Amino acid sequence: MSSFALRAARSAASRAPRAAAKAVAKPAQAAAYSMLARGAAAASAAPRAAVMATRGVKTLNFAGTDEVVYERSDWPLAKLQDYFKNDTLALIGYGSQGHGQGLNARDNGLNVLVGVREGGESWKQAIEDGWVPGKTLFPIEEAINRGTIIMNLLSDAAQSQTWPTIAPLITKGKTLYFSHGFSVVYKDDTHVIPPKDVDVILVAPKGSGRTVRTLFKEGRGINSSIAVWQDVTGKAKEKATALGVAVGSGYMYETTFEKEVYSDLYGERGILMGGIQGLFLAQYKVLRKNGHTPSEAFNETVEEATQSLYPLIGQYGMDYMFNACSTTARRGALDWAKVFEETNLPVFERLYESVKNGSETRRSLEFNGRSTYREDLAKELKEIDEQEIWRAGKVVRSLRPDHQS
Repeated sequence: MSSFALRAARSAASRAPRAAAKAVAKPAQAAAYSMLARGAAAASAAPRAAVMATRGVKTLNFAGTDEVVYERSDWPLAKLQDYFKNDTLALIGYGSQGHGQGLNARDNGLNVLVGVREGGESWKQAIEDGWVPGKTLFPIEEAINRGTIIMNLLSDAAQSQTWPTIAPLITKGKTLYFSHGFSVVYKDDTHVIPPKDVDVILVAPKGSGRTVRTLFKEGRGINSSIAVWQDVTGKAKEKATALGVAVGSGYMYETTFEKEVYSDLYGERGILMGGIQGLFLAQYKVLRKNGHTPSEAFNETVEEATQSLYPLIGQYGMDYMFNACSTTARRGALDWAKVFEETNLPVFERLYESVKNGSETRRSLEFNGRSTYREDLAKELKEIDEQEIWRAGKVVRSLRPDHQS
């Protein structure tokens, strides 16, 4: 493998701290709201971008398909605060998304309350993050009663379990907000059926709540999808877009509740998490079976992928990564890519159908609703942690020049 790929990845990494330093040096609002606008301006100059702007709404051509994109530059901070001046966001649940979205909305100057079980771990975490009992932190029922926009960010299983208690509190005039289409789309399994007299909207950040928070603090912003399930007021989409900016989105694209949940469950089980673990492990096992040492097997399976090649794909695209490697590597990759595509296509088709027909939903609700859920999950994660590939990886990571104990 050519060392050019590694040099390019390191060069990109070395530029990141300088870019971050420049962003920090700017006023907070400029850092939070200017970067995407500059990106849109650059895109408009490119011949293939085909950008059309109407009242801040952008229509972009994605590989031959026009899609509408909403940007945070459409919602300057003063406009955002004025839009929600009469609203109270009641954020129910303080897990990963609750933490990130809640703190971002609070930092954007909106009136935010957190509702969780009093005295529980989430309650304690919220206090550590500056939420004040009796002022901005309440039991779930009281938070909902005080809120006008109810942001249901409980886990999928918890949304189903608590819905009989929560549903009567979602009264006319409130807005019901989700960050995942799971509960509403699979209503036959979750029994979550929104009232008919409220707007029901979705803002789904494409990343963990921790990433939502980190990118916001860096002045960047995560990409999110928005959707409308029910529009009673005629302003549901506008509200979803504004809330997307409020919770830390850099740009948003339209989808539906169904497509959001199908793509999300499919991606997590596929190449984002389940598929990548399976492929890593299979390649590692074959290398070990053929006499390669753990360090060599890990380096050729995980380390080179994550530290050298994947960053190039993320920054420049697959063709750039191929061109950054040796002629021998390119030839083999091009030939075997077709084999992997043909071999895995039936697996991915089976996976999508399992998501669409609700099998994955029922599996998730059953497992995540167990009283022994945390113990059972910890056992499975421990099994992964103890696999030789990841034990070898801990040693390899310790050898990185930037490793910190």
